[in-house]
Amino acid sequence: MPVTLLCVVTAVTHVFIAFTAAATSGGRGVGRRHTRRVRVPAFLSHRRDTSLARRLLLLQALVVAVVVLTATAVAYLDARQAVQQAAEQETTAIVESLGDSPLVLEAVTGPDPTAVLQPYVEQVRADTGTSFITVLAPDRTRFTHPDRAQIGRSFRGTIAPALAGETFTETYTGTLGPSVRATSPVVDADGDVVALVSAGITVAAIGQDLTSAVPGIAGTALVTLAVGALGSWALSRRLQRQTHGLSPAQLARMVEYHHAVLHAVREGLLLVDGERRVQLVNDEARRLLGLEGDPAGRHVTELGLPRELTALLTGQRTAVDEVHVTGTRVLVVNQAPPRAGDASAGTVVTLRDHTDLQALTGELDSVRAFAESLRAQAHEAANRLHTTVSLVELGRTQDAVDFATAELASAQRLTDRVVGAVGEPVLAALVLGKAATAHERGVLLEIDPATAVGETGLPGGDLVTIVGNLLDNAIDAALAGDPPREVQLAAEVTGGRLEIRVEDTGPGVPDDALGHVFERGWSTKDAGGAPAGLGRGLGLALVAQAVRRHGGTVTVRPGSGAQFVVSLPLPARVPAEAAS
Repeated sequence: MPVTLLCVVTAVTHVFIAFTAAATSGGRGVGRRHTRRVRVPAFLSHRRDTSLARRLLLLQALVVAVVVLTATAVAYLDARQAVQQAAEQETTAIVESLGDSPLVLEAVTGPDPTAVLQPYVEQVRADTGTSFITVLAPDRTRFTHPDRAQIGRSFRGTIAPALAGETFTETYTGTLGPSVRATSPVVDADGDVVALVSAGITVAAIGQDLTSAVPGIAGTALVTLAVGALGSWALSRRLQRQTHGLSPAQLARMVEYHHAVLHAVREGLLLVDGERRVQLVNDEARRLLGLEGDPAGRHVTELGLPRELTALLTGQRTAVDEVHVTGTRVLVVNQAPPRAGDASAGTVVTLRDHTDLQALTGELDSVRAFAESLRAQAHEAANRLHTTVSLVELGRTQDAVDFATAELASAQRLTDRVVGAVGEPVLAALVLGKAATAHERGVLLEIDPATAVGETGLPGGDLVTIVGNLLDNAIDAALAGDPPREVQLAAEVTGGRLEIRVEDTGPGVPDDALGHVFERGWSTKDAGGAPAGLGRGLGLALVAQAVRRHGGTVTVRPGSGAQFVVSLPLPARVPAEAAS
């Protein structure tokens, strides 16, 4: 590459880099360590709210113009150099041919060289289009010349290399003006230089040839400029749509707000593209899902999430407040595409921690169950009281006493059995409430005689979640079976573990459903038209989650009459003897 072209390309590259940094930074330093302020053209910096697309369009137009003008200048210089080299090659070929010609050698050694050579040389000059061809003696005396008045006069120019036997070229100003000329020796049989031949093309003639090439160069430059301008406009339009017409300062603020929001919100945010790969996840989402490091770029199936949540992310369907259970948390999940109806853009997923609220909901359900049991007991007590009063009014006092005493003894036996067998206050209250509810619904809840549980040291909320959901499911299952409808609860401490067993007389769990019993959404009950995510099929998933949280196990027996067995290790600070 010529030195001039290399310098020009280097300069254009530096200008492009400087203007790009200036245009994209709004005329300010690119980074905190940037100590030099880039001076930007006024049209790139007079308005800070100019859109990035417009700035880049102006920048591209400037760069295209500079590159085209530079390329045009380089092409012109290359064409000029090519024309001059062609002139040198042409004149060299002519003088070497004439120097080797026997006619020229015979003429210059004859009595009248001019008479023989002048018409011959002029014919050659006319045929080749050169400006002059001169045959001269070694003492510079011209034998031929286009201007016959110059014949016999001294030749102007360098002849020393030719006298030494070499053919050479030079640019010299002679009688016809500046010209590119070549000079070659005429050598006899003995190797002596007996004459010289010089041919040249004037600079004016070369300029005419160069001028004829200018329209092509200019046309190419205009076409290149038009194509570059059109391409810049098309790219600017595309960038305008993609950046929504925002300026660099606005885009920078959006990025800053983006990072601030991601780290500040207390809601998990997950962006999944159309290929089901994670594009963005904030700190809260990583905490809620238990993700290590930054999972950006990984497929959703590689995140180790529960099957139901993975299926939701993979299917990319719209979800509103769906409840999903992970290993340690209950999450409320919303999923929707970033633009309505644009499934190819992926989905935006938000996650809310519902664990604490679910625990409070469980406790609230227990309180409601207690209240419902009290209401049922009050209703039964009112019926018994009316019966007792009626017997007294009928004068059957002894019958009234016997009836009241029998009912009181029955209720007291259940209470004494539960309180005597279960020393955990929360668990005892839960069992009494569930017994009253089961009795009202026509199900007999029995406490296994072997039941013996003291204070376990386990969180009361988790015990309510485990036992409450198992009893609720067992009561519902018993109602779906044939009479007698019964549920049995057994709980005891053995080997430092709390063993809980719940059996019912219902239809049981099918063999093919054993792998899905504890998955969120699995249920044998009719949804009743309730949409997914409202709690149906959530109870056993919460049981499994609470059990896993304490390092326990839960198993189910298939077939008629389901049996669920939960085994929980007791905290080390609670001796097994105290628990029993």
